[in-house]
Amino acid sequence: MSLETIAECIAGGQTVVLTGAGMSTASGLPDFRGKDGLWKSRDPRLLASVSAMENDRGEFAEFYRHRIRMLEGVEPNAGHRSLADWEERGLLKGIITQNVDGLHQAAGSKNVQELHGNLRVVRCSSCRSSYDSKLFLERTECPECGGRLRPGVVLFGENLPGRPMEESDALSETASCFLVLGSSLEVSPANGYPIIAKRSGAKLFIINMTPTHLDPLADVVIHGDIVEALGEIDKYVNR
Repeated sequence: MSLETIAECIAGGQTVVLTGAGMSTASGLPDFRGKDGLWKSRDPRLLASVSAMENDRGEFAEFYRHRIRMLEGVEPNAGHRSLADWEERGLLKGIITQNVDGLHQAAGSKNVQELHGNLRVVRCSSCRSSYDSKLFLERTECPECGGRLRPGVVLFGENLPGRPMEESDALSETASCFLVLGSSLEVSPANGYPIIAKRSGAKLFIINMTPTHLDPLADVVIHGDIVEALGEIDKYVNR
């Protein structure tokens, strides 16, 4: 059985997980690339960009205020909690995530490499002070120096943070089991980590609602509900 095959690999330890937006849909957050995704109504290249931050400050701020408000009351789902439990038990080495919602950490996961930053934090573009993102709902100036506040996420036109990428490389190279959860695998460099893991000898498993271009490379592919699949895998892991 496919789920049991995944569970057996996880039970052996040295598992690394890559998560995308589909991981958080059960918590009430929209999948950016789904048919009802957030990106369908607004173009991220225009609103989530360095250009918008510098040249269209008002609309940029409103866009991110909307996204920050969407996080209010959102809690980790059972899938997030399963991953945190596996890490605590020594079965999971770490999580590489494209998500910016902070739900992995809220569930208790410790080794989380955030490729695109974290929306629950804002920082000053001048003095680099950091604050809870709720401050951005009230003001866009830094309380310390008056500089411009910005979300703690990677914008279009910016480079991804070096340290998380280096850590993700290391995790991928040393995994014996690499599990993709809820990622369309359309965005670089995240879509390169499953390939690195596979070339390094790991078993590759992909669980996503829709097919990905890396499905032919995987040892097991499941198209279905991610949280439900993780719940079934957890039963086998806990036998």
